[in-house]
Amino acid sequence: MSVQLGMPQPRGGTGSTADVSGADSSGSAALSGRPAGMTAGLVDRYGRRATDMRLSLTDKCNLRCTYCMPAEGLEWLAKQAVMSADEIVRIVRIGVDLLGVRELRLTGGEPLVRADLLDIIAALRQAHPQLPISMTTNAVGLDKKAAGLKAAGLSRINVSLDSLHEETFTKLTRRPFLDKVLAGVDAAWAAGLGPVKLNAVLMRGINDAESPALLAWALDRGYELRFIEQMPLDADHGWTRRNMITAAEIRSLLSADYVLSADPRDRDGAPAERFEVRARVPGTDAATGPVLGTVGIIASVTEPFCSDCRRTRITAEGKIMSCLFSREEVDLLGLLREGASDEQLAERWQDAMWIKPKAHGMDHVGLGAPDFVQPDRSMSAIGG
Repeated sequence: MSVQLGMPQPRGGTGSTADVSGADSSGSAALSGRPAGMTAGLVDRYGRRATDMRLSLTDKCNLRCTYCMPAEGLEWLAKQAVMSADEIVRIVRIGVDLLGVRELRLTGGEPLVRADLLDIIAALRQAHPQLPISMTTNAVGLDKKAAGLKAAGLSRINVSLDSLHEETFTKLTRRPFLDKVLAGVDAAWAAGLGPVKLNAVLMRGINDAESPALLAWALDRGYELRFIEQMPLDADHGWTRRNMITAAEIRSLLSADYVLSADPRDRDGAPAERFEVRARVPGTDAATGPVLGTVGIIASVTEPFCSDCRRTRITAEGKIMSCLFSREEVDLLGLLREGASDEQLAERWQDAMWIKPKAHGMDHVGLGAPDFVQPDRSMSAIGG
């Protein structure tokens, strides 16, 4: 059920970039404007409650996707700046035990490049036997690690896969690793890390025409494909709304071969709008045969779902980002390393979520609007 958003209390104007990262534990609530005594979970000014945690394990990646990273020249975080395994486990425990987090997604960068990944997952699973723990990956090297990840306690996998054609894949990722990715996807399925979900970003004139074939491939293998509108989170800041493939265009591209109908299951705060897929009778608008599977479309730009957003994000260096497009970051790791108690860390986290913007880093919806300012961080540095 969608949450209706009201207007926030005044806080210095639309799109405020007030620096709250240095607030101490005793004064942070005052700085955020969160009502004194409010202790119930990660609630924001618009009545939304964050229960889905996205935690980045690293900013490093072994691909250079054009919609995310520059070809060269990106500086990685120093090792000591990144959360340790013990710090990750503690932060997740605070989120789950004190703040009502009910689902965890490990992200990056590329999580598989982290040497202690299996230890992290095993520790998280031991601490939280019933917690759904998923991971987003580019699947390079996953073929050798999928079984170990499952044994350690990982629930399922999301794989970024934008093309099945080697030339197109290499153009988009700047690396000739398609065979490695496909091997990783198959290994995840074989290891029981299902449902295996695939994420594809369509780029105009590059891979948009491949979308029906990509869907056919996923349906044939039982994978769940989601198409994602390209968002202004590229390191080169070259995104324009004019050049992106919209959700309406994606539906049109798929309709040449398929009939899409709304999935009857409750969306339940998920970013993807799901559709049941049936084959189309050639030359007609009619469907034929049974439901072949589902496809999702994440339309963050043209059909935003911010009113029901349930996500809270922690970057690899322990900064809280209440919104993917937020220009405000709150330092949780620094406070932890200063010796703060679990309760103080939980309070800092609550304060950070209270100032969550209405949508797209602003107090109104509008990616591509004149007052929209793209975050300095790219997707790889934030954690998807």
